[in-house]
Amino acid sequence: MPFARISHTAGKPQSFSDALSKGIHRAMIEAFGVPEDDLFQIVTEHAAKTELIGPGSFLGVDHTEDMVFVQITCAEGRTTDQKKALYASIVHHIARDTDVRQEDVFINLVESKRENFSFGNGLAQFA
Repeated sequence: MPFARISHTAGKPQSFSDALSKGIHRAMIEAFGVPEDDLFQIVTEHAAKTELIGPGSFLGVDHTEDMVFVQITCAEGRTTDQKKALYASIVHHIARDTDVRQEDVFINLVESKRENFSFGNGLAQFA
């Protein structure tokens, strides 16, 4: 049931967006055990510097203008080790399948109660 928002700099080919989408979904399958068909994502591109804004350096990590921002909203209950595995897997897949540096992948995980999701028909399927 994770919902991912993926933002990257504009001007990339569709294959770039596809690689981000597939890599992040693969990481959620590997680390969180989500089903293959549990795929809810929004992938958007934005102008560097004016719409995607990040620091040149933060906590000892240097960033470029080609940062990729990943925000995943998911149900509560994953362990810290599962979250760490997710972050590592996302970075692995993105760096392997695109030209994005590992340092340029920012990930934010937002946990929510299961009753806060509706997958259609106005129903709270997990409430």
